[in-house]
Amino acid sequence: MPFKLTDELLEQVQTLISESKDAELRTLMKEFHYADIAEIANELDEEEATYIIKLLDSEKTSDAITELDEDVREAILNNLSPKEIADELEELDTDDAADIVGELPKELVKEVISEIEDRDHAKDIVDLLRYDEDTAGGLMAKELVKVNENWTVTRCVKEMRTQAEEVTRVHSIYVIDDEEKLKGRLSLKDLLTVSTETHIREVYIPKVDYVNVNEKPEEVAKIMQKYDLEAIPVVDEIGRLVGRITIDDIVDVIRDEAERDYQLAAGISQDVEADDTIWELTRARLPWLILGLFGGAAAAVIMGGFEEMFKKYTVLFLFTPLIAAMAGNVGVQSSAIIVQGLANDDIKGSIGNRLIKEMLLALLNGIILSALLLLFTWIWKGDFMTAMAISISLIAVIVVAGFIGTFIPLFLDKRGIDPAIATGPFITTSNDIFGILIYFWIAKLILGL
Repeated sequence: MPFKLTDELLEQVQTLISESKDAELRTLMKEFHYADIAEIANELDEEEATYIIKLLDSEKTSDAITELDEDVREAILNNLSPKEIADELEELDTDDAADIVGELPKELVKEVISEIEDRDHAKDIVDLLRYDEDTAGGLMAKELVKVNENWTVTRCVKEMRTQAEEVTRVHSIYVIDDEEKLKGRLSLKDLLTVSTETHIREVYIPKVDYVNVNEKPEEVAKIMQKYDLEAIPVVDEIGRLVGRITIDDIVDVIRDEAERDYQLAAGISQDVEADDTIWELTRARLPWLILGLFGGAAAAVIMGGFEEMFKKYTVLFLFTPLIAAMAGNVGVQSSAIIVQGLANDDIKGSIGNRLIKEMLLALLNGIILSALLLLFTWIWKGDFMTAMAISISLIAVIVVAGFIGTFIPLFLDKRGIDPAIATGPFITTSNDIFGILIYFWIAKLILGL
């Protein structure tokens, strides 16, 4: 049965903490997954959450710490001694341990590292800290199983047993040469079906997908998704095997990227959460709201230039919201499809061909929608020429909106800018301005004003 955090359970935990009933609290927490413990700790105050982390074994709490909300984790770590933090790090894979160390104050890092008893583990953590967090090197773990191409099967099996003790899950066995350069991968089936004196170089598979330490996490995610990989090896600049990235880390990358894109599309310029301060939320939202304000002001100025036309054809004013809405909707639809295609690496061919396709699609949609609008306006107002002017304007507005919604994200992607920016207020505001300008300009030409 899935875990569900209830008010009753939370109250029970708080009561056991307040009454210092450690044995009962350990028994209660024993059956919970570390992610469930993190969910509970996120709802407790700082002292209560720290109490649980100090009470339970590091074997379980170490993973729970990685699942905590960032602000909760920071508060708990501030309440732990360097030795207590080191004990938690000892139980974690190097990638997770490096992430936690990276969040610590600089003056505390050296002291915590010195408290880690496993010096190889400490060395690996320090090695990972030198990589930018926005690279494959910053994402990888050092734990893996590797064998030398010159070993016999007998020695290979012996070495694999030793290495596997330090690895939570063995996804692949990688083959290296004497210089630690990645040569390929080893099939367990092949290993078990050959003579014990056979050398690994005679049976390993030379074809292996890998990434460089400087590769962007998003590119790593695309490769692993394309080839259905559970793990991928990471090599340095000269081809030496230095780590591996597993699917659980890539899921986090995909989730974080989706959250960033969603916020950008909604007009939020930085990563924020619902429980952030009012000032942080304001800073994230205000830039795009200001853009919308100026866009609306620009549209008002454009409409002011056609004031005389309003006096004679008031009906044009009535359809202004419709024109602006259609321009915004079409632009967002076009940009959303392009951004999705770019994210999934599905956009192939030249920009010109893509623009032509989207404009033809917009033209077809525009003709259908305009025919419906023409019929409605003609019946409602009984003025065919005015209905025709509004309908033709709508076609032009939809085509231009489709062009802008397609071109902008492609252009931003070519410039190395996140194209998700284009799916939000940026596209809506620009299409509102162009849409209203085109609407009144075409209507003026057709009506002879």
